[in-house]
Amino acid sequence: VQLQASGGGLVQDGGSLRLSCSASGRSFHSYVVGWFREVPGKEREFVGVSSWSKYNTLYADSVKGRFTISRDDGEITVNLQMNSLKPEDTAVYFCAARKVDRPIKIENYVSGARYDYWGQGTQVTVSS
Repeated sequence: VQLQASGGGLVQDGGSLRLSCSASGRSFHSYVVGWFREVPGKEREFVGVSSWSKYNTLYADSVKGRFTISRDDGEITVNLQMNSLKPEDTAVYFCAARKVDRPIKIENYVSGARYDYWGQGTQVTVSS
């Protein structure tokens, strides 16, 4: 499964961006999809995760209340809506996925090691 993350760009402090993760038209039904971000010199950071039940999500404290993960009706894309962006949100954002066949404990999916598939990353830059 090849993932593509898109939608990154340059935005001012307080602005919004919407990132999308797709898998070449494949549905994300039965997939856990996570978002992570990386800054040079720092460890990869968990941002948020959506289980195959679209209403089951978990977010890092640093983005809670500002970022929202959603799936389109056909689950072809998983989106990360980022509002009230801050300069410290500047990073390369990655989506990751893992197919699951049973209910999960979503808290286990804050670790990147849980995921089998990764996208190439999209740069988000927030200017002050």
